[in-house]
Amino acid sequence: MKNEIIPIENIQSKIYEIRGLKVMLDRDLALLYGTDTRTLKQAVKRNLDRFPDDFMFELTENEVNLMVSQTVIPSRSYFGGALPFAFTEQGIAMLSSVLKSKTAIMANIQIMRAFIKNKHFFNELSELKKHINILENKYDKQFQVVFNAIKELITIKEKPKRPMGFNTKF
Repeated sequence: MKNEIIPIENIQSKIYEIRGLKVMLDRDLALLYGTDTRTLKQAVKRNLDRFPDDFMFELTENEVNLMVSQTVIPSRSYFGGALPFAFTEQGIAMLSSVLKSKTAIMANIQIMRAFIKNKHFFNELSELKKHINILENKYDKQFQVVFNAIKELITIKEKPKRPMGFNTKF
């Protein structure tokens, strides 16, 4: 991928939600940066003070197994035997200060664009949900009046019954 612009869609497919955070995994980042995972992890470990827990964390065995069971990744061997690092958007931005090759810089720019595009999409989706809820509430109330009228029309109102038999009261 040297000196090629990476399509944002390719990057977006590598953004996962883990622990409620949007993250990318070390292996995917290494491929985008044109390096191997071992080199990326070594650079991070040499600069651990730049990567607090809200920037980067190591996945647990259970999280890896869950990703395999949900076919997010093909198998545990995808990570080469080690537990992967997951990087948040801020952690990926911090990687640009650790990995300085031209390919890494170009990849990092595209990754930031992919995160921004995702945010715009989710903001638009959130706005759409709000509008749908407003319309539902508005029309539910209006239709409730119609439903009540229909129910009243179809409800059989029984007339008061006259007593059966011979009536002696005149």
